[in-house]
Amino acid sequence: MKRILALVLIIVVTLGVIAVTSPSLVQQVKLGLDLKGGFEILYEAEPLVEGGKITQDALRETARSLEQRANSTGVAEPEITPEGTNRIRVKIAGVTDEAVVRDILKKPAELTFRSMRGCEQNNDYCKVELVGSDFKQNGATIYQNQLGGWEISISLNSASKFAEVTREISKLPEGRNLLAIYLDETVLSAPRVTFEINDTKASITGNYTREEAKKVADTINLGALPLKLTEKYTQSVGATLGQLSLEQTVFAGTLGTILVLLFMLVFYRLPGLVSSISLITYIWLLLLGFNLMGATLTLPGIAAFILGIGMAVDANIITFERIKEEMRSGKSLLSSLKAGSKNSFRTIMDANLTTIIAGAVLFFIGTGSVKGFAVILIMSIIVSIITNVAYSRLLLHLLIRSGLVTKPGFFGVKESDIRAL
Repeated sequence: MKRILALVLIIVVTLGVIAVTSPSLVQQVKLGLDLKGGFEILYEAEPLVEGGKITQDALRETARSLEQRANSTGVAEPEITPEGTNRIRVKIAGVTDEAVVRDILKKPAELTFRSMRGCEQNNDYCKVELVGSDFKQNGATIYQNQLGGWEISISLNSASKFAEVTREISKLPEGRNLLAIYLDETVLSAPRVTFEINDTKASITGNYTREEAKKVADTINLGALPLKLTEKYTQSVGATLGQLSLEQTVFAGTLGTILVLLFMLVFYRLPGLVSSISLITYIWLLLLGFNLMGATLTLPGIAAFILGIGMAVDANIITFERIKEEMRSGKSLLSSLKAGSKNSFRTIMDANLTTIIAGAVLFFIGTGSVKGFAVILIMSIIVSIITNVAYSRLLLHLLIRSGLVTKPGFFGVKESDIRAL
């Protein structure tokens, strides 16, 4: 009786938790651009200076800068990954104004200080004195001056370098001793320098409102991209097309799962029912793990999801066939369960281990959606071991030890096929 109660309690609690939490889990799944709509861009990177080199650090830093720019537009969790030696792939889902985001991503927004040192003409700021790397990251702030106007304060990395620049400019003739502050090719201000400034602070003055000053400061804080980017490939997926892909994929996955459950019930009877409960638990745990990881679901991810269901069923089939073989040899149900579980365990683990190795190779060598496929594949195997090896065997053990099931027919074995010991 205790085993029957334990079996019923485990099944009821499991299915109850799944029924209550599944709607919220499904709602929390983050969809990729191929399911939600959005756009994808493949950038090719080049050095800013002719003859320069592209390093992996510069590529990663550029990817981080792109991510900051995308986040500044309100985009939720863009997927931006370096590829190879000189490429960056950008995937942004659920975007309403693609043109604005694309413009912000590729805009160089470079802050420079320029002078007329060595320039042939007045008002020609040909000498670049300070570049983006000379300024502290996110070092632009706004403040209100004594007259009530708004100005921008910039933090520099080196006071000595700023002192050297201002010292040299202060020696220039009147009218040329100016230090122009450029944002891209726009002059923000051009203050006169009459003495050496040994400080790490500089100010951008002008007739700014608070909103204008904040916009300039925010643009400066976005910083210049470490590398020059050129679009090599772009793809847009409309929200309607993404929704259609999602609906068709979910329908195919649901239909496939139902057919698998029916197959298990028809061919394996009572163990098939246990397997069906394990599979439902497996799908729920996979969704839970997916949300806890904060992963983004794409079409390849759904393919890995459904492939995992097939592999989970395979583990049950191997176990049940081994149990049926033991029953046909004349062993009792309990002995058949123990022997069949033991004989099938190594086969199942070998198959799962080789698949995990293949998934790990895909993850470390692949990029973008291939990595997503690999992650879900590996996670599905781990969850499958928990549910379709350990959990299903626990349910079968409780069922057989309860004494409720004694006929071989409940396990898909004909009595005429059982050999006497």
